[in-house]
Amino acid sequence: MPSPAPTILVFDSGLGGLTVYREIAAARPDANYVYLADDAAFPYGDMPEDALITRILHVIGKAKAEHRPDLVVVACNTASTLALKDLRAQYQVPFVGTVPAIKPACAQSKSKRVTVLGTQATVSREYTRALIREFAQGCEVDLVGSSRLAAFAEAELAGDPVADAAVAAEIAPCFVDESGRRTDTVVLACTHYPLLAARFERLAPWPVAWLDPAAAIARRVTELIGPAQSAKAGAQARLLFTSGKTPSPALRKSLAGYGFKPAAAGAPEV
Repeated sequence: MPSPAPTILVFDSGLGGLTVYREIAAARPDANYVYLADDAAFPYGDMPEDALITRILHVIGKAKAEHRPDLVVVACNTASTLALKDLRAQYQVPFVGTVPAIKPACAQSKSKRVTVLGTQATVSREYTRALIREFAQGCEVDLVGSSRLAAFAEAELAGDPVADAAVAAEIAPCFVDESGRRTDTVVLACTHYPLLAARFERLAPWPVAWLDPAAAIARRVTELIGPAQSAKAGAQARLLFTSGKTPSPALRKSLAGYGFKPAAAGAPEV
């Protein structure tokens, strides 16, 4: 007799975690999903660290009590590097975090020049620098922080894309050509950024590998809760906003592309 379908909670500051949800849902189509976007506090980089940790623990704790997930995916680099340790200590449920994919990036780089593109909070955190010290493997690793790209990605989903020039300006520092070596790998250290991947590729001054951790996160999820019991879709996939907002028609259309019905979006403040 097959086991009951698990419930997986996917959490992010906004809608960037949809890039992670998409991979997990493909690996476990039989699971039930709750996607929780903490848009009431977006962007996280504007909050002091102590206040942000307190908020993340509160929001995820409340969601855990309400939805009783079998596993929680923190699909946010900032939240993971800041609060994952506290989440695991406080709540008795498996957590899968999202951290900059520096180890695989440095392992695959041919030129040995890698860029980590993240939010200002992620690239400035000691956690990220410790990953570089441990896994650089002789690579030169450049850190590029953007305070605008996550909002650009949210605008893209909402049907209001920013101009190419604005995107190009944000990614330009990723491309370094010095001493006969130029960047060949860029780590997307914010789950919002893969939403803009097609534009990054088109606007890049030369081709690079854009490293998206979503597939690796999905593999970790299946390691913890097992492979799909059925190819049939789960009973429900709900998308909730902590602001309680009603998505615009354009955003509803984008959400439908990820399998969320318009009526499923929207939730009270948590």
